[in-house]
Amino acid sequence: MIRKAIVSDVQGIQILFQELTGSLISANDVLNRIQFVQQSTLDSLFVYEDQKIIAGLLAFRIRENIEENSRFGEISVLVVRPEFRKKGIGKELMEYAEHLAHEQNCIGTWLVSGFGREEKAHTFYKSLGYQTTGYRFVKHFEKES
Repeated sequence: MIRKAIVSDVQGIQILFQELTGSLISANDVLNRIQFVQQSTLDSLFVYEDQKIIAGLLAFRIRENIEENSRFGEISVLVVRPEFRKKGIGKELMEYAEHLAHEQNCIGTWLVSGFGREEKAHTFYKSLGYQTTGYRFVKHFEKES
């Protein structure tokens, strides 16, 4: 079942963020993210629940494109627990995001996926009809003391 994330999902979401990023995220950080999306008109956070286990996570947002006067649905997080992979959960979450985008009059969906994920994640996205269209450039600022 796919549903909006709620406060009681914190521990399950922590596990999924650790799977995605390779680092532990605090319960307080997860709680802050849930509260952020609950207040946002553009961002949403959904979980895939299977027998009371949070098996998957989808973060979705609406992106307004000023340069072409259009809207896209952005899949900003997609992760499935390893023991639940290859069961169609990722595909179901992607289809759910596409449905949300259609509801919001978007012209499509897009996502960013990092290097080093070509074998699994990129192959999965391409199998769903997604195409590689460019690169994302990032510049991190030094933290002020």
